[in-house]
Amino acid sequence: MKPVRQMTQAELAAFVQSHLRKKGIQVVLSGGATVAIYSHGKYVSNDLDLVDVYSIKRKIIRDSMEIIGFLEEGRYFKHRDSKFLIEFPPGPLTVGLEPIKEIDEIKLSTGILRIISPTDCVKDRLAAYYHWGDNQCLAQAVMVAQAHDIKLEEIQRWSVAEGKRAEFENIIDKLKRKSDTKSRHSPPARR
Repeated sequence: MKPVRQMTQAELAAFVQSHLRKKGIQVVLSGGATVAIYSHGKYVSNDLDLVDVYSIKRKIIRDSMEIIGFLEEGRYFKHRDSKFLIEFPPGPLTVGLEPIKEIDEIKLSTGILRIISPTDCVKDRLAAYYHWGDNQCLAQAVMVAQAHDIKLEEIQRWSVAEGKRAEFENIIDKLKRKSDTKSRHSPPARR
C-alpha cells in the first residue's frame, strides 16, 4: 500500500473510507474536496468532508481513525504524514433541502472512494451561492459543470424546489459545457 504521505486527496479519502467500512462506519465524500477532484485540481481544498451517513458516535470514529494514525484536533483529524485534514460532518447527506440521490464509487489503489456525483456536487456548491450569495461557490459549480456531463434538468428541478428558479435561469449558460449544443442540454420549457 502507498504511504499516507504519497496519497492524493482522492486516494486518502478512499483509504480512510475503506478502513472505516471495515469498522461498520459509512461515510461519503462531499464538500470542497469533491470540487477539487471533479475539477481535476483547478480548485484546491486541503480538507476532506466525510459525511457520517448513520450518525456514529464520535468516540467510535475517533478510535477507528487512531488505528490508521489520525489524531483528533478540534473538529478535524490530522495525520503527521498528510497535509489533508479530515472532518466528519453529521448526516443526513443532503444538498439544500433534499437528500443526495446518487453516490458514485471510484476504485482506486487505496480502496473504493464513495463520493457525491458531479451533479450533486454542483447542487452542493449552488446551495451556498443561492442561499448565502457565495460567488466562489458559484465559480466552483461552474468548474465542475464544465468538466463533467451533469444532469442540467435535475439541477433546474432542484433549483426550482429550493425556490431559486430566477437565480438558476441567470446562471444556466455558465453551467453548460462549452462543447454542448443548446438543444442537448436546454432545460425543459416552463409550463
